[in-house]
Amino acid sequence: MADNVYLAVDLGASSGRVVAGRFDGSELTLEEVHRFENGGVRGGERLYWDLLNQWSQVQQGLRKAADQYGQVASVGVDTWGVDFALLDKNDELISNPVHYRDSRTSNMMEGALQAVSRETIFAETGLQFMEFNTLYQLLALKQQASPQLDIAQTFLMIPDLFHWLLTGRKSNEFTNASTTQFLNPQSGGWSQKLFDAFGLPSHILQTIEPPGTSLGLMRASLQESTGLTGAKVVLPGTHDTASAVMAVPAAGEFGTAPDWCYISSGTWSLMGVEIPTPVVTSRCQELNFTNEGGVGGTVRLLKNIAGLWLVQQCRSTWNHGGARLDWAELVEAATNAPACQSVINPDHLSFTAPDDMPAAIQAFCAKTSQPVPTEQGAIIRCVLESLALRYRMVLNALEELSGQRLATIHIVGGGAQNRLLCQMAADACQRRVVAGPVEATAIGNLAVQAVADGAIGSLSEAREVIRGSFAVEEFIPRQNADWDSAFARFESVIKS
Repeated sequence: MADNVYLAVDLGASSGRVVAGRFDGSELTLEEVHRFENGGVRGGERLYWDLLNQWSQVQQGLRKAADQYGQVASVGVDTWGVDFALLDKNDELISNPVHYRDSRTSNMMEGALQAVSRETIFAETGLQFMEFNTLYQLLALKQQASPQLDIAQTFLMIPDLFHWLLTGRKSNEFTNASTTQFLNPQSGGWSQKLFDAFGLPSHILQTIEPPGTSLGLMRASLQESTGLTGAKVVLPGTHDTASAVMAVPAAGEFGTAPDWCYISSGTWSLMGVEIPTPVVTSRCQELNFTNEGGVGGTVRLLKNIAGLWLVQQCRSTWNHGGARLDWAELVEAATNAPACQSVINPDHLSFTAPDDMPAAIQAFCAKTSQPVPTEQGAIIRCVLESLALRYRMVLNALEELSGQRLATIHIVGGGAQNRLLCQMAADACQRRVVAGPVEATAIGNLAVQAVADGAIGSLSEAREVIRGSFAVEEFIPRQNADWDSAFARFESVIKS
């Protein structure tokens, strides 16, 4: 029997890819078909998605897949949350989508909370408060009296936009919709209450569709131009973290409250648990945790942590200065640097988009009366140890909110390759860490397509396939009292 082939279009922070998944009935294997650079493009005072180039690259990847495999069963797109596009009455794109790192939402959340209380917004959405959430992006348009809201007829999250380009069918996929801060996690529908309170046009919102929904065949013109006749478009967990969590190689019945948590580690570290129902309580609000939609109707109770973005920006700054540092060199330098000297709050606003990340880290250490790291290895070690300590703090809160001990931390995504960080996480948290798979987002995307196709019987079976298809590495916690004293300092720094 020929292998079933599925395509995941995965748009990440720095690169986009078309990845093929071949399933032979027992094992899933990945083959990268096409890769291209991705990221925001500055235009005037705005930071935009490079949409037309991305769409051109996606089509190129589809054509390569047709050349390589002949035909594929289905295609699905994932990317990060919160960003969106608007179409007018003629289904024309009104403006190039704006990137969430754009400054237009600065101080927008503060004004929103003066109009509608924090308690009301959280009760309606169960979502953590972050100034780039879609709600505040829409409010920024309203504050600017943008004509976009006046003429908009269709609201599409970015993966929804690509799925519309592929098929002509409009929908809002559930996992990405849950990042907007105007979806109610208890009803599973849009919060009309918030749209009315803020005077936003709710007619632009589309029907919410779950992962696994088939949108039908690709547009006829696209089938002809790519050569992929008969390929369906199937919604994965279009939020990349939802797909990454789908790929956690954990045993047990899918969707039950587990004794494990996950860290989807990359530019961001998304740390949470997969639970059957949302936790919308005053304590959850106080801790600023979020209830996002997961595959199979689950809830991802999680915390956004600024992840390897800090390391990436340090490397970028040094390389712009003439260095030619690769990741292995930086990790080796950090390994050899003295342990537990200084800590930072990785989520501090000063690290959001500084011109010089190493200088920002040094300034933070100086401001908090700590030793200031000067060597590259010491700076990277400071970042990695601070991330591990942040994981410990979030782990404590997850155990409080979920009411059970979480014995294992699954680290998936690119950060699973950083063995130093994985061991630090095990040591700081005193928990077993299982690292891998690295390509979790693409794997989760492909697995949902295979289940929708009937090639895999269920989501639980999909995780069995993933466990049998991809290698993982285990890290056992080591006792070290330095982590306890470092954690006490870290808690003090967080509060400062």
